[in-house]
Amino acid sequence: MKGRFFAMTENQPVKVGLKSKITNKLVAVYPHSVNVSSKEVEKQVFDWYYAQGCANEDELPNLFVDTLTDEELKNFH
Repeated sequence: MKGRFFAMTENQPVKVGLKSKITNKLVAVYPHSVNVSSKEVEKQVFDWYYAQGCANEDELPNLFVDTLTDEELKNFH
């Protein structure tokens, strides 16, 4: 899997978001800190993003879950 998230130690609370596989641009910030396994987090984040609007379903194949830096959080929208 792409991204820093999957290289991190499990059970360490982190902020995550969805990024484009094509541009690496941050698309959405998950509103909760997470500290569960990578597969559980990926499902939670994708389910949350889908719930924000069904049209988001078309974007999901082009997105990946990644941990976010303080700088990315500060500069998002």
